[in-house]
Amino acid sequence: MPAPSRILIVDDERLNLNVLSGLLKPEYKVMAAISGEQALKAARSGHPPDLILLDIMMPEMDGYEVCRQLKEDQATGDIPVIFLTAMTQEEDETRGFELGAVDYIHKPVSPPIVLARVRTQLRLKEANDFLKNQNRILEDKVQERTHMLGQLQDVSMTAMGALAESRDPETGNHIRRTQHYVRLLAIKLQDHPQFRDFLTPETIELLFKSAPLHDIGKVGVPDHILLKPGPLTDEEFEEMKKHTIYGRDAILAAESRLEQPETFLQLAREIALYHQEKWNGSGYPEGLSGDAIPVCARLMAVADVYDALISRRVYKPPFTHEKAIEIIREGRGSHFDPCITDAFLEIADSFKEVAQNFSDEEQAD
Repeated sequence: MPAPSRILIVDDERLNLNVLSGLLKPEYKVMAAISGEQALKAARSGHPPDLILLDIMMPEMDGYEVCRQLKEDQATGDIPVIFLTAMTQEEDETRGFELGAVDYIHKPVSPPIVLARVRTQLRLKEANDFLKNQNRILEDKVQERTHMLGQLQDVSMTAMGALAESRDPETGNHIRRTQHYVRLLAIKLQDHPQFRDFLTPETIELLFKSAPLHDIGKVGVPDHILLKPGPLTDEEFEEMKKHTIYGRDAILAAESRLEQPETFLQLAREIALYHQEKWNGSGYPEGLSGDAIPVCARLMAVADVYDALISRRVYKPPFTHEKAIEIIREGRGSHFDPCITDAFLEIADSFKEVAQNFSDEEQAD
C-alpha cells in the first residue's frame, strides 16, 4: 500500500491549522507551519510535501511571497500550491495564479470543497510526476541509443580504415596522424567566418572519425601497382588515381544499406573522393577548384600532403618538418585553400607533435 500523501498547511492562525489538520489527517500525513519562513524550510526539507495549503494574509512574509520563492526554486517549483484566503477580489486570485498557484479555497472553508480540491490536485500531480518519469526514461533510452549509434559509427569507420591500412603497409600510422591533423585544422578554423557554419563541434568530431577512410579506395587498386617498390608508370599512376573513385563507391555501397538520404558516412565519402583535388583545379578525379571542393576534402589535402612529406616512401626519404612547411606554404592558392594553409602555418608545431606521438620508426626530426 502506497504511503499517504504529505500535505503542508501554512496559516498563522492556530484555529485554522487545527480545523484543516483534523479534516485531512484521516487520509493524509499532515505538516503544519505558522509562518512563511517555516513553510519554506519545510518545503525544502528532506521530506517535502506533495501539496501546500497556503494562507495569503500572514505577517512578515505573506503567501504571495512564499509562493514566489517556492516557484523560483527548482527543488520546490513543482509542488502544487492552493491558496487559502478570505479575499474574493478577482485581481487577488489573478495575482496568485500568475505566481504559480493551482487553485483557491475561500475562508471559511467548506470541508467537502477542501477534500475535493486536495484530491484533484494530488491526482494531477501524480499524473504529472508519472509523465516526467516516463520522459526521463525515454530521454535515458534516447541517450543510450545515441551512444550505441556513436559506437557503431566508430567501429564501422575504424574497421574500414584498418582494411585500407592493411593493403598499404608502407603508410604505417598515416591514417592516425591525418585524423589528428584534420581535427587540429578544424578546431583552428571553427571561428573563421568562412567555416564557422560548417565546423560545428559535432562536425569536427565526425571529421575526426571520417578522416581514416580517405584512402579506403586503395583496396580496389591491384597489388602490382599498390605494392610496387618504385615509381609508377603513367599508366599505373592513372590506375592509382582511381582509388578516390573506388573509395567513394565503397562508402556509397555501405550507405545504401542504411536506407537514408544522408548518413554519418557523407563526410567520409566526400573526403575519399575529393582529397586529391587542388585549389587551382589541377587535381583529380574531377578537377574541382576553389570552394567547389568540399571543406572536409580541403582539410584532408593539407593533412595528407604534410604527412606524406615527412614520411619515408620507396621513392623518397622523409623531409624535415621545416621543409614540409615550406612546400605547403609554396602551395598556398595553387594546391591548397589559402585560408586553410594559413591556419596550418599558425599551428604547424602542433602537427609536429602529432607526428612524434604517432611516429613510424624513422621519421625525420
